[in-house]
Amino acid sequence: MGDRLTLQHGEQIVDFATQKRIPSMLDRAYPETAGVLMSYGADEPELWRRAAVLADKILKGAKPADLPFEQPTKFKFVINLKTARTLGLTIPPSLLLRADEVVQ
Repeated sequence: MGDRLTLQHGEQIVDFATQKRIPSMLDRAYPETAGVLMSYGADEPELWRRAAVLADKILKGAKPADLPFEQPTKFKFVINLKTARTLGLTIPPSLLLRADEVVQ
């Protein structure tokens, strides 16, 4: 999970996991840059768009307490095949079909 410690030392954590051949997963859809095997989490650009809509309502006079609580509705599942090859793993085709993005 993304917190201050894992974000600050993410590259070292992923390098360690890869050296020890430990599959890793993130709650954000950035495995192509972090080198993790896969990620599944809320679609962050969509979260920022929703935040902008709420900020606009507040700037136009809405009371924050009156705005409905929202939860993410769009999620992204990404599989990194390069990392899978490095770890010596074969990803089943049925899982690849479910991925929103496959990094070669």
